[in-house]
Amino acid sequence: MSSSAGILDDSAFLRPENEQVLRCPILVVGGSTAAYAAALGALQAGATVCLVQPQKVLGGQFTAQALPASDDAPLMAPKALVPADQRDPNQLENGEYFCISRAQRQFRDRQRQLQPVEGRVIHNPGGSWVSHFSVTPVVAAIALNQGIEPYIKEGRLTIIPFAQPVQVLTQDVEGEYRCVTGVVFQDLENGRSFTVNGDVVIEATDLGDLLELGAIESRIGQESRSETGEAILPEEPRPLCQQAFTFCAVVEKALSPVSIPAPAGYGVEPWLDPKSFPSNFWTKGKNGWEAKAFFDPMGIFRYRRLQRSIEDGIVHDQDVSVMNWGTSALGPDAPQGCGNDYLFGAVLTGVSRQERQQVIARGRDRAQAYLRFLQSNAAPTLSPRGDLTWTADGIALEPYIREARRGVALTTVRHEDVAAKFFPGAARARSFEDSVGIGQYHYLDFHPNEAPGHVDLGKDGNRSLPFTIPLGALIPIRTDGLILSAKSIGTTHITNSAYRMHPIEWAIGEAGGHLAAFALSQGVQLRNVAKDRRLQRQFQGQLARFGLPLFWFNDVSHEDPDFEAIQVLAAAGMIRTGDNGSLNFNPQGVVSRGGAVIALVNVLGLELVSPANPTFVDVPPNHAAYLSVEALFSRGVVKGIGRNRFAPERAITREQFAILVGKSFFGTENELLTDFIQDQKPLLRRELSRVLYRLLRL
Repeated sequence: MSSSAGILDDSAFLRPENEQVLRCPILVVGGSTAAYAAALGALQAGATVCLVQPQKVLGGQFTAQALPASDDAPLMAPKALVPADQRDPNQLENGEYFCISRAQRQFRDRQRQLQPVEGRVIHNPGGSWVSHFSVTPVVAAIALNQGIEPYIKEGRLTIIPFAQPVQVLTQDVEGEYRCVTGVVFQDLENGRSFTVNGDVVIEATDLGDLLELGAIESRIGQESRSETGEAILPEEPRPLCQQAFTFCAVVEKALSPVSIPAPAGYGVEPWLDPKSFPSNFWTKGKNGWEAKAFFDPMGIFRYRRLQRSIEDGIVHDQDVSVMNWGTSALGPDAPQGCGNDYLFGAVLTGVSRQERQQVIARGRDRAQAYLRFLQSNAAPTLSPRGDLTWTADGIALEPYIREARRGVALTTVRHEDVAAKFFPGAARARSFEDSVGIGQYHYLDFHPNEAPGHVDLGKDGNRSLPFTIPLGALIPIRTDGLILSAKSIGTTHITNSAYRMHPIEWAIGEAGGHLAAFALSQGVQLRNVAKDRRLQRQFQGQLARFGLPLFWFNDVSHEDPDFEAIQVLAAAGMIRTGDNGSLNFNPQGVVSRGGAVIALVNVLGLELVSPANPTFVDVPPNHAAYLSVEALFSRGVVKGIGRNRFAPERAITREQFAILVGKSFFGTENELLTDFIQDQKPLLRRELSRVLYRLLRL
């Protein structure tokens, strides 16, 4: 069904007639990376999906936006790529087994198979120096197509291309929030109007268009302090302060380069000024300024290299790269220049469609101007590869979008939830108990436009820690029937800069697709899943069974047999780790008597007890297990070891733990302890999780 160019053939698509009305349980709107992941997640959960998008090519950032060099968390790098003195001995060899979902890892593995180097499958086929993984857009498209082709053949996935939303249909429910019921679209090629109604609609456009069309509560640009509660923000909102966008361009170091023409206005319009373009990468180190030439191993070409013929760090003829260069110095103590980022009045939300299209057209011209400058100066052998972008000039079909209109959601992720400065000594940022995914980028990556007043996070405010994606951020605060996805979730202008990266956008989309399928299967509103603790835990269990991580542990793979139990209990805050500064779960670690009691009380949800005088001399009021030990003692579940001692630090045996479970759940202990060996060996952390997860699911 898929052609060699990465585009599904015409039989895979539906082109509705004028005024046709279609219906599908789950409607996904948009051409983003999250749109694809949402469709895939819902399909894998057994649902039927209609995906409506502006192009034929699937995948957003990876394909139509021509940026398949993924912005990965440093923790995703395999040990081989991490300096020896920075390695965590407990980290899995390949971070893709715990940082991203099983489906996303399979997508990456398939791309490696499709783009071998010197006849071998290697970890990073492109060999870029900024990304741990890169391939060409066509390879990414083929891998994405192969992931969804079975569902098209089954008749569970309908894809409608070349369409944009023009109206959001809603229904007012007396005494309840209004509900989104469908979307009216216009075919971009033939002008036809058609409608798709859905039980659940997923907003996965790159700019949050459904929020604007449906007048759904949302925010644009930089908010005010009172809107988000972020202390670093000014008192007044600055909606024009938005992130720059980029038209990426795929190029080759060619043997016979093709001439790149200058766009109209080259050297005249301020956004087409060749004097602003960098060709060398100037850096300032201990020994002063140093210039990396364009084709240098650490230069601009290899920054986002996508394809290489030889497995080394040198740029060779016929290597392929994507131009995605932001601001950098033009020379020693010189002003900042800028590559193909578009900064000049780069406002895409909160303006008319006509104004947006004008800005987008200027951004595309800037990319062409940058290529012209490079070919005329530092890189005469540079040549466009339009065969890899489905365009004639090698410039992407769609702009690479960094910021969208954001929904006001049940949960808003704030600067204080992500930045390392708010979690001194901790390995993670805030771990939301309703987590539906994880992510990390080592800093809050801003590409500000030229509007005045952008917030300065400072050196201590822009570093981020591993974070979670709260379920509440996917659900609008006053609208039912709609799931927020891509860059429209409940982040802020600040936190979007970390949540917008490739792996995290995929995680957001995949979780949203599963959420739609789960809510429909349970016959409940989306917000009920977030507000009902029992439904929330069931949903998290479904995500974990499909290999979606909920809590950041770098030593528990999504292929681990106890992955689901460990992930759900950790997300719920019931069993995590004793060391707040570590990302390890230590599944083979021994459980102490105090630790077992704390975990059991957490899962049972028992009321804690604080007597006037401690029962045990070695569990005083300031001990971590004090309240839990007293709670179980008051119920006759635990006793000491003699002489008023409990020995909270001593390892608990499997037999002792089985007795605790039996006393707590008399009559059901056999079900809870199925396959559990009751002997004198110490209880392991994975065994504790396995048994208590059974309890949680009772």
